Formats: sequence, structure tokens, C-alpha cells
Amino acid sequence: MRNLLWILSGVLLVTACNNISSSDGNEDVLSFVNPFIGNADNGHTFPGACVPFGFIQASPETGNDEWKYCSGFNIADDSIMGFAQNHLNGTGCPDLGDVLIFPFSGDVKNGIYKSAYDKATQTASPAYYKVKLTDSDIDVEVTATQRTAYYVCTYNSDAPARMLLDMQSGVVYNQDHLKTHVLYADMNMPDNWTITGHQEVKNWVRRHFFYVVKFDKPYTVKEVLPAREGEKAKRMILEFDLEPGESVQIKVALSTVGIEGAQSALLTESPDWDFEAVKKESQDLWRELLSKVSVSGTKEQKTNFYTSLYHLYIQPNDIADIDGKYRGVNDSVFVSKSGTYYSTFSLWDTYRAAHPLYTILIPKRVPGMINSLLDYQKVQGHLPVWTLWDKETYCMIANHAVPVVVDAYLKGFKGFSPEDAYNAIKASLTVSHKKSDWETYDKYGYYPFDIITVESVSRTLESAYDDYCAAQMAKAMGKDKDYEFFMKRASAYKSLFDPGTKLMRGKDSKGKWRSPFNPFLLSHAASCGGDYTEGNAWQYTWHVQHDVAGLIDLMGGKESFAMKLDSLFMLDTIAENTGFVSDVSGFIGQYAHGNEPSHHVVYLYNYVDQPWKTQELIPEIFERFYKPKPDGLCGNDDCGQMSAWYIFSSMGFYPVDPISGEYVLGAPQMDKISIQLTEDRAFVVEAKNLSRKNKYVKSVELNGKPVRGLTIKHEDIMSGGHLVFTMTDEPVKRVLK
Repeated sequence: MRNLLWILSGVLLVTACNNISSSDGNEDVLSFVNPFIGNADNGHTFPGACVPFGFIQASPETGNDEWKYCSGFNIADDSIMGFAQNHLNGTGCPDLGDVLIFPFSGDVKNGIYKSAYDKATQTASPAYYKVKLTDSDIDVEVTATQRTAYYVCTYNSDAPARMLLDMQSGVVYNQDHLKTHVLYADMNMPDNWTITGHQEVKNWVRRHFFYVVKFDKPYTVKEVLPAREGEKAKRMILEFDLEPGESVQIKVALSTVGIEGAQSALLTESPDWDFEAVKKESQDLWRELLSKVSVSGTKEQKTNFYTSLYHLYIQPNDIADIDGKYRGVNDSVFVSKSGTYYSTFSLWDTYRAAHPLYTILIPKRVPGMINSLLDYQKVQGHLPVWTLWDKETYCMIANHAVPVVVDAYLKGFKGFSPEDAYNAIKASLTVSHKKSDWETYDKYGYYPFDIITVESVSRTLESAYDDYCAAQMAKAMGKDKDYEFFMKRASAYKSLFDPGTKLMRGKDSKGKWRSPFNPFLLSHAASCGGDYTEGNAWQYTWHVQHDVAGLIDLMGGKESFAMKLDSLFMLDTIAENTGFVSDVSGFIGQYAHGNEPSHHVVYLYNYVDQPWKTQELIPEIFERFYKPKPDGLCGNDDCGQMSAWYIFSSMGFYPVDPISGEYVLGAPQMDKISIQLTEDRAFVVEAKNLSRKNKYVKSVELNGKPVRGLTIKHEDIMSGGHLVFTMTDEPVKRVLK
């Protein structure tokens, strides 16, 4: 029954978040953003308030001690335990959840600080969240700026107005971590309107944060709750002298550097007690950014599209203070020359489509992201693998900051040193670190599974792509010897192609294949080992983004390749697994859309002259795996990568090879999409005669001229123009040239 209730509530939630109208009476783009999408199952999104690329994500928490609470919130739950100030969007690992506040009236039941909440009236939109905590009849509103959270808590009961301030809380792996993840805690109360402090915590990463909490009414400390074994931070009950219907306003600011940075954020970003003014300013930031793309379609399509765009822009997060200071990977304090410093780089996911999409939609931010990657390398010695608050998680594999940097360079972005960028890439791909063993890789030409005991196949394939990217930058810069070196390594994938099974298969240091070999067995390094990264042989065989033609040759030509690709989408066999593999989801046969290695695969039919199969599969993926409700995502949003796939595919093209400067055509899913590139230049995609029946592409024209092949170039988009797909109800053969 509970599941039925929250599924039904998803319908109400879509309505609740669409009650926004613009001042001129026109349709407001914010009305199509539904932050509740992905709040259930393993979508791991949060519904709370933030600004684009903000340091703060102020959001309710329903749990914080297991995998389903990576974002701190799961809408299947019936109660809220409080509101914390920072959260991750769609990740597969938990962290953050700092400075938890929980308003309540009178006494709590059995010493458990949580409240039921009214899902039917729960409201969320960009930079705003509102809910009623029904146990105490308290209305909570939340908005946010770049570095601050702002709450209004209205106490409607005549019971004493109280608030739990829980500094021990955090989004962690399990209950035991809740007691031990705080390594150091210091708190000060300079007056009875203010609380400040500094903590060091460790869960996914080890990090410092400094905080300032300000109230608009004086508090008294009613009780300091007894510390449990291992706890170092305080949990306090504050009390306020209020009449029924009165409110307490709370502001929370964070900094990685010091209390002064948090105080400066409050004074600069939210100087007055004017919630509506802060909310409006923050929502205007979202409105300006989201309005650069206009779409024509159904309400459901618009909701999916703009929510995807919203999720795309939540991160990477600018963690710098107002003065540009930030705490780096070695815990030293640095100053960003530009005043911005980005982290939360889920690069294994986002190099595929999110970062290429940033180069189109928000090009002004790209140099700042690149410089952040390069500044990190100067300290750490290699480019980021997966960084949170500039601390390396070493989550996932390979070094996919490389394609992000190379893509920006090859597209002509300025504002960073190409020589520094190349040196950072070369160092990352030649000097071994925790997630690389270049000596072994170079000796054997692949990662042997008896030496690299987990993920050997996936690490080989993904490293080969990074090598290819490095080679293209070396070639463009006239570094011929480096080009030859990296191109040779880029062919490492060929060493692991088993011609007998026509699948990528583990091989040991003596050149012998993994035996016995189960191509359906899903692997996960953290729980059940194996040769693949959150996947199996069927999913990873296609991970040759840079040399599809070479993979076609290995498989025996286009016909054989197409038959194998057909099998991928038809085979429903899943072997029993011994470990956690919940990240692998969204299945069509063996294709797993919920996990990123599959994302380019649907477009590979274009390379074997069967584009109509791509055109058939894309609407199926849209219909099955992107729905405008809490359980509408088939997997973690992964810091915007799932969303980026949706946005690109809505427009009818996708970056199979993200650094190529080309996009492979698919089938548009909306009638019209317009990107405002500059004040006087736009790129418009139009799908004529599009319908559920007319899902096939009959012809494509760019600026009135036929597109002969099945790709368009990055410069075609950025120059502005009109891309027109004419749709039909019958498959049409078009050849990739």
C-alpha cells in the first residue's frame, strides 16, 4: 500500500511543482521542472533547493544510512528526519548531508526525531521546496543561494517551538558510520542568534567544512543530547519563544576554508531577512539559464526535458568562497584566479555526454571547469578520477578527465594553457597512481586479470579510449612521437576481443582466456570482483567509442556486427550474481540504459547501415526509462549524465565519440527544440511529421541542404542554423559516411 501511495503521489507532485507563472502571463519554464523525478528507487536525486552549480543543496532527508539514501531522500518513506545543507545528485555513493536541522513542537515520541509529512501538498521547483511536517503542524520553506541555505519554519501549534541541530548527522554508508564519521568537531555560540563551527568528517572522502547558522529570533539551549559511543559532534535541542502561527527564519552558510568565508557568504548573498527576495533572485538564475533552450511538445515531454536540463546544471559544484579561496586535495588553501573552482566531477559518467553538452549550452563555464581539472593535477599529480569537494574518491576507472580536456581543446576553447593541459594528460596516462598501472599495461598491451584482479577488461577498454584522446591532442599540437605512442596503446582493446565468442574477454599474463567464461555474469569491483565495471561482457564489448570501424572488422564485417548487436537487445538471460549490482539497470535484453557504458551503443546501428534500428530503440528508451514521476528514472542520474543522454537524444543526435567534434544522428523525439547560442544566433532542430507512428527518419536537411551521411559537426551547431528531420512511418536506409 505504501508503494502505491507514493506512486500515486507522483502524479500530485508533478502538479504541485507546476504552479509557477511568469509575471507577464506567459508560460514559465520553471513550471516544467519537477525535482521529484528520480526521488524513488535508485534515481538518487533530491527535491530540495539549489542554484546552478551551487555549493549548497538544501533538502529534506528521509534517511541517511544505506545505499538508497545516497541523496538523503527517498519518497517511498513516510517521514522526514530533518533538512541538511548539501547533497549529491544521482550518485551511487553517499556523502555530504551536513548541518541537519529538524523543527518540532513539544516533545518527540520515543526520542526519535522525525515527522510524518504531507506528500499531497509537498512542493518543489528550482531553488524552492515546501512541506508540512504533520506531527507538529509546522510548515517549512527552503530556498538557497550559491553558498547559503535559507529556511522559514512556521510553528502552527501552541506547544513549545523547538529545533534539533544535529551536527553528528551525515549521509553515510550505514548506522555504524553515523557514530564515527565525524573526526573532529568544534562549535561556538557567540550570541543567542548565532552558532558557528568547524568539522572534519570522513565517509566517501575526508573533508573539512566550516559553518555559520543564523536565526532571526533568539534561541535558548534546552538540552544537549548525550553522545553515543564514538560521536564527537553535538546534537542540541534549541527552543524559541513563539506564539502559534509565528515563524523562525534560519540561514546556514558553508565554506571549505573557514568561518570567515561562510560569514562573507551570508553578508553578500543573503544580507537581509527577506525570504521571497532571495527565492526570486535564485529562481531567476534558473529561469535565465533554462530559458536558453525552448521546446515544443506535450506537457510530459517538456517536464522530462526541462527536469533533465535542471539535473544537468546542478553540478559540477563551485566550491570556492566569494574571495576565490578553496580547500584543495592536499588540504592546503588555494585561491582561484577566476574566482571559481569546480568539483563533484563524476567523470566516468559525464565525459560521455554531459561535458560535450556543456560545450554547447554553457560554453562560458567550460574554461573554468578545465582550469579546475588542471589545477587539481598540479597538486595531485594526475587529473581527477572522481572528485568531491576536491578530494579524490578514486571511484570508477580510467582517467576520463582526459577526454573532457581534449574535447575543449579540439573545439577551440581558450582561457587555459594547451601546453599545461597536454602535460597534465601525459602525466596522468604515464605515471601510475591508485587506479592505474601503466608498467603492466605497457608490458602486456592490456591489463591481465591475474595481475589486475578486478575490472581488467573494463580498465583496458576505457584506458584505450583515453589514450586515443591523448593521441588526438598530441597530433594537433605536432607531438608526433607521443601521437604514435598513444595511438598504439589505443588499440589495446583488440587484445581482449575473443573471436570465438565475439565478446571482450579477460586474458591473463600468459595470453590465456578467462575460463570458465560466463558472458552474462555482472561484475562490481566493490562487492563481487570480476573483469568488468558494473557490467558484463555483453555490455562492455561495444566500448570502443574511438574505433567502431575496427570493432566491426574484428567481428567479421557489418552483417556480423549487426547480428551481434541485435543479440544484445534480445538476450534476456541474466546469470546469478554474488554481489551488489543494483547500478546495472534499465534492461532491454543485455543493454542496460541505467549504466553509462551502454549509452552510446544504441547509435552503433548507424555504422552498419541500419539506422532505422536506432530510430526504433530511442523512443522505446524514452518511453520506458524516462517518466515524469519519482520512480521515472531507470538508474542513478549520475550527476546529469542520464539527463544529458535524454537531451541529446531529444534533439536527434549523440556524441558516440565525445572528442570527435561530430554527433551521430538518431531520431528526434520532440517537434522543435531551439538553443539560443548568443543574442543573435540560435540552433533550431525541427522534426516534421513526428508521431508515435512516424518514428523513422526519411531525410535530414541542415540550413536547407541535405545531410548526406549520418553525422553533423560541432561547428554546424555553434554557427547557428536549422536542422530539419522529416519523419515517416517506414524504415529508410541511410548510410554513415
